[in-house]
Amino acid sequence: MYLYNDTINADPHHNIGMPRNTKAINQLPPATLGALQKLGADLAVSRLRRKESLRTWAKRLGVSLSTLQRLEAGDPAVSIGVVATALWLISRDGELGNLASPEHDLGALELDVRQAVELGQARAQASADTRMRVATSNKKG
Repeated sequence: MYLYNDTINADPHHNIGMPRNTKAINQLPPATLGALQKLGADLAVSRLRRKESLRTWAKRLGVSLSTLQRLEAGDPAVSIGVVATALWLISRDGELGNLASPEHDLGALELDVRQAVELGQARAQASADTRMRVATSNKKG
């Protein structure tokens, strides 16, 4: 058995509990990394305001002490489940359902607007073309 981040794993090739250094994590934009670090710091403040020790809070989260420390440091490799549980502990998990909601997706909304404008322009042009053909055929007839 192997010990990874305070979790026991019988298979040395199965990295449960080990931080993953994936391409996605390596290419996080600096602003996003900063937001994760702020989230971690804010979660630490929430824990401290509740006068909870690291050990007690880790137990309530169901994680190792080192995982809690990584969470509070803003480590992007901490699982989203751990983040969600931490938010639940401070009664802020309700916000998760809105983070990626379509009505707040500005990139997609801008694309929708652009596509609607292009469609409107194409329809206006088709209508103008039709009016021109009708007017031309009426003059000939």
